[in-house]
Amino acid sequence: MRYLRRVPAAFDETFRQAAKRALITAFALMVGLLSGCGATRPSKYYQLTVPADPPAVEKADTIPVTLLLGALMTSHLYREDRIVYGNDGEQMGTYEYQRWAEPPAEMIQEVLLRELRASGRYRAVQYRRSNMQGDFAIRGHLYDFKEVTGEQMAARVTLELEMRDLKNGATVWTHYYTHDEPTSGKDVPAIVAALDKNVQRGVKEVVESLDQYFAAHPVK
Repeated sequence: MRYLRRVPAAFDETFRQAAKRALITAFALMVGLLSGCGATRPSKYYQLTVPADPPAVEKADTIPVTLLLGALMTSHLYREDRIVYGNDGEQMGTYEYQRWAEPPAEMIQEVLLRELRASGRYRAVQYRRSNMQGDFAIRGHLYDFKEVTGEQMAARVTLELEMRDLKNGATVWTHYYTHDEPTSGKDVPAIVAALDKNVQRGVKEVVESLDQYFAAHPVK
């Protein structure tokens, strides 16, 4: 007759503890793998440089008019927050995780508003609202605000503005701006910096053009 050898209690307890630890480790690894599969890449947000509002001090040569700045018409690409890239052809795309803090059309409108105010040339500059009274209304169209790839990467900004005399509805001033600003690198921050520089350049050109118009057409 054979007798079964009894396993010592200490050994049995050690085996159970080891099995328990192995089970916990396997569970932790499974949770980690599942978490890694579900993790999303964080988005990065950028914005244009917006001038600060100047003190509300009227200058001696202030033009006695109120300018009302309307929204920029544009395609849906520039009414959303994704950064757009393309080439000189017809193809364009957007970055998934590189975005603007606000839609480009709205950011450019704000930069223009602040620059016109900072010039100190006008009695008031406001966003156009349904109940807002003013003398001249400015509106426009944003055609390009994107990275352009090619032999030399660049940031392209193209926009067109017009101003109407609200007394008679006549268009009295127009300005077209387009420029490709070379980038200092090929990454998205370099593209953003070039777009920002391009917008500042274009807005200053617009402000100077308006100044020249009112110098040639004094308001009585």
